[in-house]
Amino acid sequence: MARARKQFPLRIPQELYDAYGAWASDEFRSVNAQIEATLVDAARRAGRLKKTQPATDD
Repeated sequence: MARARKQFPLRIPQELYDAYGAWASDEFRSVNAQIEATLVDAARRAGRLKKTQPATDD
């Protein structure tokens, strides 16, 4: 079963988007998946998210 996802607009500088684009390409992900993976990692490191929840890979 697919996880429910919240959609929302994200406004970031073009330079940051380009950096995530290059990073995503290096890891064979979409920019959206790369941003989500980075947010999940940061939340886990901060103790805000359980480690058992899987990260996404598009």
